[in-house]
Amino acid sequence: MGLFSFIKNAGKKLGIGGDDDAPDVEAVKKELSSHDLGTDKVDVAVKGDKIVLSGVVKDQSAFEKAVVAVGNTLGISQVEASELKVTDAATSAPAPAKAPVFYTVKKGDNLWKIAEAQYGKGKGAKNTVIFEANKPMLTHPDKIYAGQVLRIPDLAQA
Repeated sequence: MGLFSFIKNAGKKLGIGGDDDAPDVEAVKKELSSHDLGTDKVDVAVKGDKIVLSGVVKDQSAFEKAVVAVGNTLGISQVEASELKVTDAATSAPAPAKAPVFYTVKKGDNLWKIAEAQYGKGKGAKNTVIFEANKPMLTHPDKIYAGQVLRIPDLAQA
């Protein structure tokens, strides 16, 4: 449960290289910290077109947002997060993260369609839950693109 796939030629361009070039580690660290997700205890390594995240985040939401924030980067095809732990609120000790649900946006998708596909017919109004779960990476509900990977939160916890 620690390796997540992304579309290599879709996403935000961080470096100055070509479209298939992976960004350097400093650019990825800067991008991750720019979202203010509470990832100050997260280490980042770039291995070819794969990002490796390790360390500790404050909760499951921060874990998932960290994976999505660096995975939706041009030139990245995978994010390895098996060494990224979530702090257990009860003991303050690091614990493994739960398996997140991600969705890769397809051409013609919008958040309403995605909500109905993920939560069931008639639940398109839950698109706001998906939008909120992907802030600050998403700045507007209409600004999603094919190939982008979004977090799909559990409605019971939303």
